[in-house]
Amino acid sequence: MTTTIALAGKGGTGKTTIAALIIRYLIEERQGSVLAIDADPASNLNMVLGMEVRETIGGIREEMLDMVQSSGALAGSLPGGMSKQEYLDYQVQMALVEGERVDLIAMGRPEGLGCYCAANQMLRLIVDRLAKQYDYVVIDNEAGMEHLSRRTTRDVDVLLLVTDPTQRGLVTAGRMRDMVPGLDIGVGRMALVVNRVRGIEGGGAGEQGSGGAEGLPAPLAEAVAQSGLELIGTVPEDAAMAEFEFTGRPLVELPAETAVYQAVREIAGWIMAKA
Repeated sequence: MTTTIALAGKGGTGKTTIAALIIRYLIEERQGSVLAIDADPASNLNMVLGMEVRETIGGIREEMLDMVQSSGALAGSLPGGMSKQEYLDYQVQMALVEGERVDLIAMGRPEGLGCYCAANQMLRLIVDRLAKQYDYVVIDNEAGMEHLSRRTTRDVDVLLLVTDPTQRGLVTAGRMRDMVPGLDIGVGRMALVVNRVRGIEGGGAGEQGSGGAEGLPAPLAEAVAQSGLELIGTVPEDAAMAEFEFTGRPLVELPAETAVYQAVREIAGWIMAKA
């Protein structure tokens, strides 16, 4: 059975960092295979994982539509006698970046002009079938959760709403929480993570989903309480990350004792207990 974790939040809150460190936790401390889905058009998840992306789902979709339009094969086969479904299935398999314990697929750019409904439906089926072959799926979403709203990614067991320690980030997380019932997807549980909190050692996930709340500035802690969001942990601002971000070194290589990894490790353990 596949456990699916998705991350969403305002741009720049560190979703990709947390996604990468959750993947590291799964690789090091859990048995089973991991599929990472980069659903952000910026496609940075591969960099923090130390993997190279050569093709994206968006690029595959555009290539197929160009072929269909140029050949006039709107209802027939593509060049080579392949059906559109067969072509997309083959290209997605070729775009899959394979690692030792984690594989990666990048969704890439959003749609341009034209009709994408049929192509998106085919891709949904392919990506969903692919994901079911893994024990864990971790989805790093773009800020607006457009991929979830179009259902180009599967239903999720745990949706992590990531915010920085600002009122704006928290308001965005609350709006995303409110969006979920209208997205026509299944979300088993939603939880809040506050990232880049200064002056704390990191607050792991508490038994009641309140871990780390005492480390937040009083006005933000009060706003979290009023939001109704389930806070499961805080992640500290960590100077150890500066060298990695400056040099481009994969963040999954952070020393295990760093405060940021230890905080995410505790959050990941909570997710596995609740998923």
